[in-house]
Amino acid sequence: MAEKEKRESEETEKSLDDIVKNGSVVTKNSKGTIHCLSIIGQIEGHYVLPDGQKATKYEHIIPLLVAIEESEEIDGLLIVLNTMGGDVEAGLAIAEMIASMSKPTVSIVLGGGHSIGVPLATSAKHSFIVPSATMTIHPVRINGLVVGVPQTFKYFAEMQKRIVKFICDHSKAKPEKINELMMRPDEMATDVGSIIDGDEAVRCGIIDSVGGLSDAIYALREMIKENKR
Repeated sequence: MAEKEKRESEETEKSLDDIVKNGSVVTKNSKGTIHCLSIIGQIEGHYVLPDGQKATKYEHIIPLLVAIEESEEIDGLLIVLNTMGGDVEAGLAIAEMIASMSKPTVSIVLGGGHSIGVPLATSAKHSFIVPSATMTIHPVRINGLVVGVPQTFKYFAEMQKRIVKFICDHSKAKPEKINELMMRPDEMATDVGSIIDGDEAVRCGIIDSVGGLSDAIYALREMIKENKR
């Protein structure tokens, strides 16, 4: 009994440590084991963000996704998103990793799935968004010094094509619709682009379903059940 209590205490401590470090937790019951991963704040890429900003570090997430894919204990992955966006290449790298996983994956957007958060939301095999959540879709932007030469603008255009292609390949959205949302001049006060809510995200085909946590977990459990068959 003492050994069992010690093991349970160690598992609880590890779980709490994972929540603090990576914003993730593993839940187990008779229906299977789910790893819940949160992607919050700003996606941190090659540059460290200032102190005081909530950030998801891609050097933490990528090896974690490898571990989840290779684990014999974990049956499925639930991705909880509330992100303002961030580093485009880092976000796209994480999205590609999630999309290429063989295990059942479900994403749910809470609060916001903005900018590079859009491909992250679509990267799962099934995506949900709560009715009050929003998604910002806009052209590729960059902070800091920009060299105004044709090569720079070509790079932006190619990066934008990659993002649009990824979203369309992993959702029901059409490229024409995504480009239209990206280039709207009347939606945002100081920029071009669109801010859409949960219902519109589903109507546009970007997200699969409007729903909450229980809906996302139910869908993931059904996928796990089917996977085990």
